[in-house]
Amino acid sequence: MTIQTPPPFVATSDDRVSFHRTELGPILTLYGRMVAAGEWRDYGISALRDLAVFSVFRRTAENPLYRIEKRPKLRMKQGQYAVVSMDGQILKRGNDLAAVLRVLERKLIRPVD
Repeated sequence: MTIQTPPPFVATSDDRVSFHRTELGPILTLYGRMVAAGEWRDYGISALRDLAVFSVFRRTAENPLYRIEKRPKLRMKQGQYAVVSMDGQILKRGNDLAAVLRVLERKLIRPVD
């Protein structure tokens, strides 16, 4: 009878990109204000190998209205943060998250009749 030794434990490094707590703070603050205004209703977070995505939905069953993406590989080129609209158009891109999110805050400001 042959005794087989178990394969060695191989620790896999988690190479996924995700949002840090300091990055989620401004995003969730904006999300809360838009929910209070009745514009947004749901969100989803995805941590993928090359990018992290915070998707914003008007209703749960729809496509996302906006995607806030973090791509660290573009840090030295175009900026690691981007706001992408529903049709795939990049609305704003840069390395400063607060400056990138301002494009969505403009949607909150409306004239009062």
